[in-house]
Amino acid sequence: MAPFSLRCRLRAGALTRKRFKTKAKHDMQESFKRLKSEMEEISQEQKNIREGHRLINKKFEAIESEGEELKRETILIIQQSARTKIKLALMFRILKAREAGEFNTAADLTEMLREIVRREEEKAI
Repeated sequence: MAPFSLRCRLRAGALTRKRFKTKAKHDMQESFKRLKSEMEEISQEQKNIREGHRLINKKFEAIESEGEELKRETILIIQQSARTKIKLALMFRILKAREAGEFNTAADLTEMLREIVRREEEKAI
């Protein structure tokens, strides 16, 4: 038989197709394996990103609560400062009233100062 006979060609073609199918199947399996490993890597990266978001959110919440606490403390300091200014102003007016001989005015101002101090002490308790 000649090497180029029809039967030889058909057998050679069948073998080639069989090899092609086997190779294609092998390539497809490799592709699936590669895709599976890439999907696992992407899944792990997404988990890491989600964990990073959680940590950032916790830090942001901590910063927000710290900011709120600082605002409250600032308001308290401003209020204390205002009360201190009022008490100093009253003391100054008491001194001026005593220097001017206005003892009734000085007594009234002293009573006001005592009332302010008493209220502050009640709030502190």
